[in-house]
Amino acid sequence: MSYNEENLYDFEMEHEHESEMPKKDKYSEALGKYNTALKDDEVTASVNTLISKCLKEYDTKDVKKFLLGSLDLTTLKCTDSEQSVLRFTEKVNEFVDKYPDLKNVAAICVYPNMAEVVNDTLEADDVKIACVSGGFPSSQTFLEIKVAETAMAIHAGADEIDIVMSVGKFLEGDYEGMCDEIEELKAVCGDKTLKVILETGVLMTAQNIKKAAILSMYSGADFIKTSTGKEATGATPEAAYVMCKAIKEYFLETGIKIGFKAAGGINTVEDGLVYYTIAKEILGDEWLNEGLFRIGTSRLANLLLSDITGEEIKFF
Repeated sequence: MSYNEENLYDFEMEHEHESEMPKKDKYSEALGKYNTALKDDEVTASVNTLISKCLKEYDTKDVKKFLLGSLDLTTLKCTDSEQSVLRFTEKVNEFVDKYPDLKNVAAICVYPNMAEVVNDTLEADDVKIACVSGGFPSSQTFLEIKVAETAMAIHAGADEIDIVMSVGKFLEGDYEGMCDEIEELKAVCGDKTLKVILETGVLMTAQNIKKAAILSMYSGADFIKTSTGKEATGATPEAAYVMCKAIKEYFLETGIKIGFKAAGGINTVEDGLVYYTIAKEILGDEWLNEGLFRIGTSRLANLLLSDITGEEIKFF
């Protein structure tokens, strides 16, 4: 074998060996920029320390007023009807005159077939119309249905869309399938806000929650949201902590601010204060506005009103 032939042989063997080496896909590369090797007990300890140290400081009337103005006032019941949603929306309209010194809720959240009712009824300024979509709450339907449902909700007046990521795909390691769906639904949303629900209660571990949060943000989520409220475990402080850490790290990596929404089983004022405390301490004041911080609930509005006014209120 000549010298040139030997060089050519070595070159071919080297590149054949390189081609056999596994290549990182873009999802692994994205995840590789962050520490996802989290330990659940360490997360719990960090959350407990943060809450015990800071919660009392934020138990104030001003914070409760802020929380009221950050609510996605939600009705997602099988008994919802056009008339019940109309009455629900009229309460938000009446709030302006009843409580002129308080900021109204941030949004009304309904099923997509109710978007038109809210759109036709809503008169309160600066209150958004949010719709769950994409086969909520399980995300188990055809992509074509998810796309159509989302497009129809926006056409009917939705300003914001809340979808559930494909949890089954994620848990099977099909990151491409999960992320492609989010990207396609964000394309449908255009400049409308897309909130991606991680369903943290079934993801189980801090490591899974961190990975799902990062992949959702890279795929176009404008907000990441804890849960649907339809599973046994809804929002938890631990999930919120991991998600807010992911949002902050993503911002430091990309310069893009992603919103945080806690939802699912938030039933007391203290619950609301806990999620405020986590967001405040991890993300800072820049995130403390309705464009980047939300709480999804149906029960908390009256409880916050009662605490703010000092008397029991059953307005909503």
